[in-house]
Amino acid sequence: MSGHSKWATTKHKKAVIDAKRGKLFARLIKNVEVAARTGGGDPAGNPTLYDAIQKAKKNSVPNDNIDRAVKRGSGQEAGGADYQTVMYEGYGPSGVAFLIECLTDNRNRAATDVRVALTRNGGNLADAGSVAYMFSRKGVVIVPKAAQLSEDDVLGAVLDAGAEEVNDLGEAFEVVSEPTDLIGVRSALQGAGLEYESAESSFVPSVTVPLDEEGARKIFKLIDALEDSDDVQNVYANFDVSDDLMAKIDA
Repeated sequence: MSGHSKWATTKHKKAVIDAKRGKLFARLIKNVEVAARTGGGDPAGNPTLYDAIQKAKKNSVPNDNIDRAVKRGSGQEAGGADYQTVMYEGYGPSGVAFLIECLTDNRNRAATDVRVALTRNGGNLADAGSVAYMFSRKGVVIVPKAAQLSEDDVLGAVLDAGAEEVNDLGEAFEVVSEPTDLIGVRSALQGAGLEYESAESSFVPSVTVPLDEEGARKIFKLIDALEDSDDVQNVYANFDVSDDLMAKIDA
């Protein structure tokens, strides 16, 4: 799990930068719209929409933007796009495996963007199934650290709800479960009075590739290039970077 934890830490820090550029807002709004289209516009009866809205709110997306996205997705307001989920598989430098999840209304554009980003940054697209077997879909809840909140406190709150493990990401705790237990874990945290930052399905690598500084910088450059595409919603990779190296790169 170390590789995933390091990647989760990186994503957490990148989210702050992305929010300033408006990229994160666009992705979060798209998640809300798709969740409303798939399961209806009532968060009480659509847990996926509930979590999408909560994540958007916790990242300071304006309520008006969220409300309009719900209305577009549920058909109450015109202008919604017919987004489709497409998963691409590929390899980056150092043999790092990538799963690239797109939400797009133009599959050809999405495929071109992903291919160009990979090939220009030392990677390549892979055949379907050649990378996916190295990842497992998991429920992941991020719990920000609060005063005197310990890993044992979080574990105690979620253990009976199906949580498999709790990882310390430095600035937050990561609770991992089966996707079917995600709602139960999130509800258990709420019942214990613990704030959570996000609750969503994610892809967790079963094996990781350790990287040196040069390799890590190449991988981060590739991730940035992929996330420059408006169609790319999530990027998952199976690299592992030490805490010391991560701090050096962040500096």
